[in-house]
Amino acid sequence: MQGALLVAGTTSDAGKSALVAGICRWLVRRGVRVAPFKAQNMSNNSVVTVDGGEIGRAQAMQAHACGLEPSVAFNPVLLKPGSDRTSQVVVLGRADGQVSARSYRDRTAALRGVVTDTLTDLRARYDVVVCEGAGSPAEINLRGGDLANMGLAQAADLPVIVVGDIDRGGVLAHLFGTVAVLDPADQARIAGFVINKFRGDPALLEPGLEQLRALTGRPTYGVLPWAERLWLDAEDSLSAVADGVLGRPAPPHGAQWLRVAVVRLPRISNATDAEALACEPGVAVRYVTEPSRLLDADVVVLPGSKATVADLAWLRGSGLADAVLAHARAGRPVLGICGGYQMLGRRIVDPGGVEVPGGADVAGLGLLDLEIAFDAGKHLGRPSGRGLGEPVHGYEIHHGRVVRSGDPAFLDTPAEGSDTGGVLGTHWHGLLENDAFRRALLVRLAAQAGRTGFRVAPGTCFAAERAAQLDLLGDLVERHLDTGALEHVIDHGAPPELPVLATGLAGSAR
Repeated sequence: MQGALLVAGTTSDAGKSALVAGICRWLVRRGVRVAPFKAQNMSNNSVVTVDGGEIGRAQAMQAHACGLEPSVAFNPVLLKPGSDRTSQVVVLGRADGQVSARSYRDRTAALRGVVTDTLTDLRARYDVVVCEGAGSPAEINLRGGDLANMGLAQAADLPVIVVGDIDRGGVLAHLFGTVAVLDPADQARIAGFVINKFRGDPALLEPGLEQLRALTGRPTYGVLPWAERLWLDAEDSLSAVADGVLGRPAPPHGAQWLRVAVVRLPRISNATDAEALACEPGVAVRYVTEPSRLLDADVVVLPGSKATVADLAWLRGSGLADAVLAHARAGRPVLGICGGYQMLGRRIVDPGGVEVPGGADVAGLGLLDLEIAFDAGKHLGRPSGRGLGEPVHGYEIHHGRVVRSGDPAFLDTPAEGSDTGGVLGTHWHGLLENDAFRRALLVRLAAQAGRTGFRVAPGTCFAAERAAQLDLLGDLVERHLDTGALEHVIDHGAPPELPVLATGLAGSAR
């Protein structure tokens, strides 16, 4: 088998990332050497790769589905929003300046060569490359500078399937309209459709699918059912959250739950750190955005942030800073991770304007004896050591550097983070994915919170939970898609002479 495929979506969060991972898992099971690819991602959820760079977390998840270590080749351009108007650009794993939406257009010509060269190299090394689009190809106002959707499909000669989320409503119109607004050359690359998150009787949907085929000349390759168990490694940190609860918490082993509140910062990054906690039976993890939600929390987590100074100001303005301080003063534990760790200190200095134009010198929450200074260069690493008597590993992505710490270290070797007993902090992401360390930490946190009836489950394995979800994605593709037709598209491209749908501006359909 030799070929490639681009999975586009009618909207953001339509299911592109999950479908790419599922197709990759299905192909790997058949002995195919497959790799994922997303030319351009916009996300503050990222990981450090084995080759020392930074990519979107969704592509790391897709790499795991392929049985591969994450690589910068799988996501050559990453945009990390620091505000509503600006983003940091990461090219082949390394930060390369800030851009606005307007100024980014001037960079796309140079980045196009990076993207196509990287994809060409991947296709030479793997049997199949499954590409993920960004947002939707129906954003025709952005078509001129497009690197990830139809622009990539044309440059790399890729067939395209479009996935739509039926749970949002109007999916048939979304699928039809996505094709119809494209120009004829782009339409010719759309081979067909996939519908995602379907609940109910498939027979009721079938007449709509037949009409969609009659209108577009394109088949629907399958309908993926709603799968409640899928929630790990979400590209959008809130896409899998219902009523504020993260994941699908299993009942406690003991007599009590442990209630964890994760502050949902406006520029939250690597929010997936909390997912390992949410895998534990009896641990109820909620995202919170206002002070009253902390009143009944046993543990408060301040997660990472792409805009630490701005998010600290938001924390104060929202009243959450006072609520965090009250929680700590009541003797209940607080855990800060990366940007959240920095907020817990006494002072944050940004002399070079890394985050704040013109620089900044602001007071932190003062719960840790810690001072942070921002460096222009970003620190990326995949450290390992020991903490709470257990072996640990993680990854680091931050500009902030500890310039003074008067508290005991949180981790033993290397000495990392801060530990006052009730308030803990670390720059390491992924620390909670270490099973033995996580269990030891939960025992300690429950005792500090007075949850004497909480019992940590003995056998939760985060890596196994992630693998099970990837296997489920592969199962969904194998059971619910026309894999024979999908394989033909991957091998041979979109069928020739597909109908062109004319918009009102273009005249009648032909």
